[in-house]
Amino acid sequence: MAANNSVVSGDFLLRKVKLIVVQVLILIFFCINVLLILTFFKNKCFHVTTRYMLFALTLLSDSLLLFLSDILVIFFNFNITIHVWLCVIISVLVLLYTTVTPVTLTAMTLERYVAICMPLRHGELCSTRRTVYCILIIHGLSSVPCIVIFSIFFASASFSFYNQYHTCAVEMFSFEMWQSLLRSVIYQIQCLIMFCIIVVSYVKILKVAKAASGEDKKLTTKGLKTVVLHGFQLLLCLIQLWCPFIEVAVFNFSVYENIKYMNYLLFYLAPKCLSPLIYGIRDECFFMALKKYASLGLFKLNNI
Repeated sequence: MAANNSVVSGDFLLRKVKLIVVQVLILIFFCINVLLILTFFKNKCFHVTTRYMLFALTLLSDSLLLFLSDILVIFFNFNITIHVWLCVIISVLVLLYTTVTPVTLTAMTLERYVAICMPLRHGELCSTRRTVYCILIIHGLSSVPCIVIFSIFFASASFSFYNQYHTCAVEMFSFEMWQSLLRSVIYQIQCLIMFCIIVVSYVKILKVAKAASGEDKKLTTKGLKTVVLHGFQLLLCLIQLWCPFIEVAVFNFSVYENIKYMNYLLFYLAPKCLSPLIYGIRDECFFMALKKYASLGLFKLNNI
């Protein structure tokens, strides 16, 4: 009996340590994202440039996801249940902004394609007004999987179900296996289309890079690296979609918890925090502004 109690207490302690690690990482990554967002809003020149406006959208989207996913992680670890209708609202935002970031990355790739392969039309196609329309289109395209998933759920669930208390998870909205498969197929098709767009853009930019020389060659080479970075981010997003199927295949609960924890760290937290930082540092103009505000913040702290 004592041995069983020690095992239970050991598992409880391990779960709390994991939760603390997640909270520390989320706090660090959230602070980084906030610093990047403040850098964007402090510089008016960024407000009229398409790639910076789209970059800010990914930062805001990922920051919201960090906040909401952290709430769900805390609920899961402490077995906190909430009304289904409240879970629906949270899940709608999570599903929507999970898709907004990869769609925005694809739009950023197209912006680089226009800048390098169609430089004379870049000012016309990537104006501030068109970028605002683009952001609205991004949200429209990102809402398609969400609309499909919740339309099926609303048609299947009874009214009494919304007043029940459950642990909030996206899997809760799939009553049948085919609904989970349909959700995955929609996301896979969406990611495949985005990958095709990125690959085609890369090939077109590569052709221009081979023909370019001097300063133009440097610009196109940097554009190629940016496209590769976007492709890598999309790959991580695709792996994230496969994670639920890997988790479902595991029957041992302790192994399931460990795999779910590692998937969350590697394929959810890391891409949403490290990639924006890398992208911000790679851009010389944004990096100089970031360095300025970061050093200013440290200077104020030292004088307190």
